[in-house]
Amino acid sequence: MNKREAIRNIAIIAHVDHGKTTLVDKLLQQSGTFRENEAVQERVMDSNDLERERGITILAKNTAIAYKETLINIVDTPGHADFGGEVERIMKMVDGVLLLVDAFEGCMPQTKFVLRKALEQNLTPVVVLNKIDRPNARPAEVVDEVLELFMELDASDEQLDFPVVYASALQGTASLDAEQQEESMESLFETIISHIPSPIDNSEEPLQFQVTLLDYNDYLGRIAVGRVNRGKVKRGQTIALMTRSGQTRSARIEKLFGFQGLKRIEIEEATAGDIVAIAGIRDINIGETIADPDQPEALPLLKIDEPTLQMTFVVNNSPFAGKEGKFVTSRKLQERLFKETETDVSLKVTETDSPDAYLVAGRGELHLGILIENMRREGYELQVSKPEVIIREIDGKKMEPMERLLIDVPEESTGSVMESLGPRKAEMVNMTNNGNGQVRLEFLIPARGLIGYRTEFLTLTRGYGIMNHAFEKYAPYIGADVGGRHQGVLVSTETGKATLYGILSVEDRGILFLEPGTEVYEGMIVGEHNRDNDIVVNICKEKHLTNVRSATKDDTVKMKTPRSLSLEQALEYLNDDEYCEITPVSIRLRKKLLNKSERERAEKHRKMALKSE
Repeated sequence: MNKREAIRNIAIIAHVDHGKTTLVDKLLQQSGTFRENEAVQERVMDSNDLERERGITILAKNTAIAYKETLINIVDTPGHADFGGEVERIMKMVDGVLLLVDAFEGCMPQTKFVLRKALEQNLTPVVVLNKIDRPNARPAEVVDEVLELFMELDASDEQLDFPVVYASALQGTASLDAEQQEESMESLFETIISHIPSPIDNSEEPLQFQVTLLDYNDYLGRIAVGRVNRGKVKRGQTIALMTRSGQTRSARIEKLFGFQGLKRIEIEEATAGDIVAIAGIRDINIGETIADPDQPEALPLLKIDEPTLQMTFVVNNSPFAGKEGKFVTSRKLQERLFKETETDVSLKVTETDSPDAYLVAGRGELHLGILIENMRREGYELQVSKPEVIIREIDGKKMEPMERLLIDVPEESTGSVMESLGPRKAEMVNMTNNGNGQVRLEFLIPARGLIGYRTEFLTLTRGYGIMNHAFEKYAPYIGADVGGRHQGVLVSTETGKATLYGILSVEDRGILFLEPGTEVYEGMIVGEHNRDNDIVVNICKEKHLTNVRSATKDDTVKMKTPRSLSLEQALEYLNDDEYCEITPVSIRLRKKLLNKSERERAEKHRKMALKSE
């Protein structure tokens, strides 16, 4: 069968922070894709503000690099398991993968997660050992680790015969020899061309194109990105769209785009093996097939990872609602959430009995946290409830998601970390001492046990610990009491401005979350109690003025530094009876019931209900 020798389609897969996006930068620069005088920022593939700030890839992106006579289509994929749905679909677009592994860290949970997806699709792998210039790099051991991982994942004999390229993406160098780096990435380009198969040329057959990624543009509407599996596609052509629900409808291709570097360029025609973007088809969804109207044949629907975590998004009804955001109504919230589902297929939005609340389910805390952060930057005000794990019933049994947790900690923190994971029902499966004062611990833990753990973990390891986790499987439900917050909170009884005098009067009760001068309202959480129960405090009270001069009047009063919570920390901190209020300006924690007597009544009812059970 004929092949299109001038094309290679590859995906770059790796664990978070192993250097995927930096590697693509260097490949783009060295292939001469940019003009010499063109200003190119670093990590050019991370286009979203949040991606650039956090140094992570959230959405898969594709680029096309011309090297000698060959066009190499490269898809940069996210490394976080929360965005695993993206990785899985991309595997359908490519013929091979570059598996990037850090030459010091070796195989991590997401390395296993993304490699499993690639091997399931029978893709040809090329292993790139990145960061070879790190002083403590251990290339020989890491290659053995990678080989063991391939064997553990039942790779075929052809897949086990992978080439290894040693690279430093930061320096822009690569080589087939671990000891010596060449001046450029030429050996990586050559390995891709010699090892990754070229696509089959079946352009004479009827058209088949599967939508793998969705983009959205205000002028063009939904843009479907994917690979032409067979046949040809032309601008202006009438096609049959085969939907997820099994229906077939006619549509027309308004515009067709190819890729050149990071730019989309309008093209007239594309043939089997090309990765293109198609605009002009309304309501098109991921996994659907664009086919020849005379011979419509659907490709198998793409499996989409099910959500494992859910939260309730509620219209902001706090006393400060509408003061800081542009979009505050239920209609605006609903529109924005459903718009997100157009491009993010791992997100599920369900309406509830209340017109002001929506149940939003996603792949993890990071997945939902990114959505919330994007919404607040766009001017939305909303409230969210505590993240909850989605419990399923499988074969009549109650099942919950389990995660594989990998932890790297300094030796002296090992005991306290293991002790902290006990109440969270973690089961240790492996422990290795790297011999450089670092210990790697591997656990299986219920996803519930991880909610709210990161902050505690960083405190225990004084910020030196690294934790990574990936979804492992659904397992029998362990029982009600896993993880959660043990401390009570300080709740404001007044609405007004926090005063220094008011804050100092309650400082010995716990840790405050805010500075003097902050606006507070009744029922707002202002700090953490140093016991396990909630108490109400008045941090707005003023010092009464008298005409008696105090001997200590001019003594300076020092206030302890308040603990400021980021969005992720605030979401992890929540309890069942609390909301996190999010506006473009502020992140506030509050009780669902703002009035103290109402809260006491609700607690009484809850205890009575538990007794009667």
